[in-house]
Formats: sequence, structure tokens, C-alpha cells
Amino acid sequence: MKLLSRFKILDLGTFITAPYAAMLLAELGADVIKIEKPEGGDPFRWFSGGQSSPHFQAHNRHKRSVALDITTPRGQEILHRMIREADGLVINVRPGVEKRLGVSEDVLRTLNPRLVFCFITGFGSDGPYAKRAAYDNVGQALSGLLSRFHEGSDPRVAGPAISDAATGIFACLGMLAALLEREATGAGRKVEVSMIEATLALAIEPLAHFFNTGNDQDFFFRSAMSQAYILTCRDGHRIALQMSSLEKFWRGLAAVIEQPDLLKRYPDRKSLVANYDRISRELAAVFATRDRAEWLALLEKHDVPFVPERRLSELQDDPQVRQLDLFYDVAHAAGGTVRSVHRAIRIDGSRDIDFRAPPVLGEHTREVLGALGISNRDLDGLAREGIVKLTA
Repeated sequence: MKLLSRFKILDLGTFITAPYAAMLLAELGADVIKIEKPEGGDPFRWFSGGQSSPHFQAHNRHKRSVALDITTPRGQEILHRMIREADGLVINVRPGVEKRLGVSEDVLRTLNPRLVFCFITGFGSDGPYAKRAAYDNVGQALSGLLSRFHEGSDPRVAGPAISDAATGIFACLGMLAALLEREATGAGRKVEVSMIEATLALAIEPLAHFFNTGNDQDFFFRSAMSQAYILTCRDGHRIALQMSSLEKFWRGLAAVIEQPDLLKRYPDRKSLVANYDRISRELAAVFATRDRAEWLALLEKHDVPFVPERRLSELQDDPQVRQLDLFYDVAHAAGGTVRSVHRAIRIDGSRDIDFRAPPVLGEHTREVLGALGISNRDLDGLAREGIVKLTA
């Protein structure tokens, strides 16, 4: 099910945002060629455990790797040949760096007027912060999103990279829209996505609250409005509940915890929201009296919205995860296998593509550049000069 099989995308990115956007396109079937510097490649390769760290694997599945030094005249010449044959290009650098790399807007439009290219930045193309370095925590903090998940003086930040992931998703979405338009018009587009704007798009509800009331939401406001709880059972395992606004869910919960007066004490949505802190303490005390397995059976019997909280290490044993067949294994060129998660999108019930493991640095240099008409002899010479890296 390779919906984008006719599209060739060049990934000039490093770390997360551009590589993730390109990988999402690859998961939909595009031929994504990751262009990396011959010496070391994407810095994410080396974060831990050799040249194929879990960080690199996470954002570079289904790609081909070309190791090419695009800072050299010969390297830029080869890159420009690749651009002429490409449909899309994505890169994440500070504004102005793309010019030094030979992929400025003017150059790209001249080389290939049909090209859809995406420039990802931290703060946008101009402004007082534009030239600053930006990583995930910067995006979360400036956008206001971090303030919804962290308070107090603890300097530690928990959780995965949200700002990076959101930026990659919006970059992919923008490229898809521009590629769709190009099919009708024949003209390429420049797509721009900043980490700040992408992350802010995840905070549209608290932002709308501020615009309408002039006040920031209280820290637990959303949870109170949604009646969301995470409750620890006697055995230390946790259960997530979200009662939302339907009275039938509260009737079910009242039966589960054997407190029929629950709705008399909190008779409507307004009282439930206003007493969120108090209800949280009451439910915490009740759920601490039984093991999770007992509560799960009761919650299901009474049709209460719930799930057992899973750690990532427990996912493969969850019956619903097994039913969805969320994971797959693929052989890696360096030996062994890589386990990954399937794409989140099914088309006509299918999510199958030509699975590719995260590539070894330069794994496809000879294959891709050979298709441009560069002979093996010339490639061997370029390798001796350090302009390309060959693995075969």
C-alpha cells in the first residue's frame, strides 16, 4: 500500500524534525533518500550504542542512505543533480544555513520548478530569535505547552520529544498538501514550518480559553473539565479513567465503587468540575483498597471508560496491542533485526509497505548515485577523496 510510490523525497535533515517528516512520507510509500555527511552522518546515529542508536532508528526507517559531502563543490554538483530528479526536499537548519549548503530557495526553484521543499526552523525565518539554536524543550517552553505539563522548581523535564514530533507531523502535512496541488498545477512550493508554531498548534484549547477569558487555565483545568483520573491500586498498578460528560458513566462508576450516593453528592457536571480535587482524593482512597485486576473486571462490567496504564515494556503483552499487530521486525544490514512500530494509518485495511530497516551510513550511495549515471570508477574516486562514503 504505497500511496506515494511515485514521489522521490530528499531528506537533508538531522536529529528529529526533518527526518521524522521524511519518515512519515516514507511510511506512506515515498522513496526517501537520506543525505548524510560521510564522516559520522546524522549526529543522532551516535547518541548511544554505535552508529545506529535507538534515537536514529526511531526517525529513519524505510529510507535509503547516501553519504555525500554537500559542502564541497563536487558534492553540491551531485546534490543538484539529485534535486533535479526529486519531487520533494526537507531540511531543518537555522535560517541562512540552507544558502551555505547550496539549497536556498532561489537555487531550488531554478534547479527544479516542480520541487516541493520544506524549510523547518526553530523560531521561523526572521525575528529576534530566528538565528538561535532550537531543540524540543525550547519549542515546548516558548509555545506555552510546557507550562501545561510542568510546574514548580524541579528543573527536570519528563516525557518524550513532543515539540519535535509535532513539527515533523506538520511538515509532512504541508508537503503532502503542496504535492497534491502540484499534481494539478505542475508548480512546486516552499513549505515553512517552525517548531514554535507547530507546538502551539497542540495547545489550541488552552489558548482559546485565554483568548475568551483573558486568563490562563488552572493547571488541572483540562482534567477537571474532562473528569480524567489516574488511580493507583493496592498492588501499585494504575488505571486511567475519563468520565467525560455523560451521566451514565458516573452511574457505572458509582456501582463499581459501591457508592450509590455519588451522584447525589455531585449531581451535575458543574459540581463535578468544581470538586475535581475532592473527587480525586476520594477515588484514590477507594481504588487503593483492591488490586488492579479486580477493578478492571468491575469497570468493564459497568461500561466505564477505562484502561490499565501500560509501560512501554508491557505493550507487547496487551491483548488489544496484540490484536492490532502494532510491531514488526526487519533485518538490518549491519546484522540482526530491528523491531519497529507500524505506521498509524491504514488504507483499505492495509498498512503494508516495502519495509526497510534504518539504513547503515552510505548503504545506498552506490545504488542511488549510480542511477544518476555516475560510474563505479568515479564513485570509487569520490570515496577516496572523502566526498562520498560507500559500503559496497
